Amino acid sequence: MSTTNIMIVGVGGQGTLLASRILGNALVQEGYDVKVSEVHGMSQRGGSVVTYVKFGDKVWSPIIGQGEADIILSFELLEAERALPYLRPDGQIIVNTQQIDPMPVITGAAQYPADALEALTANARVTAVDALSLAKEAGTSRAVNVVLIGILASQTKIPKERWLDTIRQTVPEKFQAVNLKAFELGYRYAQER
Repeated sequence: MSTTNIMIVGVGGQGTLLASRILGNALVQEGYDVKVSEVHGMSQRGGSVVTYVKFGDKVWSPIIGQGEADIILSFELLEAERALPYLRPDGQIIVNTQQIDPMPVITGAAQYPADALEALTANARVTAVDALSLAKEAGTSRAVNVVLIGILASQTKIPKERWLDTIRQTVPEKFQAVNLKAFELGYRYAQER
């Protein structure tokens, strides 16, 4: 099996690191060699956060170069657009349609691109979802990450029960119910498309 490269991008505080742990743990339990590399950026200040997850029979390096990502899992529109150069020509983007203004937009030095989603769909296969609404339906706006993991999971050969078990093992017990519901909502969203 060749290596599969997944790039997880978002803004600090959105749970990209938890998403990478859930993804990595599920893949390891399925017997894959997995490498995860976290690039925190200015995560505590709402800055960009990038995580690379590579898996296959044997993975030598955790880094994903430009044009190498099979999938970009993006928690925010502008972050997906920033990551676009890393996507393979036949790659896929799963993106939350939420817009979080970066500091240049907040200070008035720049404007949020009005055509961010159109720029993505013109250049890639895109699954766009209002994951924030699904997370709120699950019980918390902080579960956007697990909604997106549910969408990604629905496109893998990994059994759904493996994903649910991994969430139970990875997420603290007091947050498990809401995260399991968020996963189910994302998984169902993808199945109904």
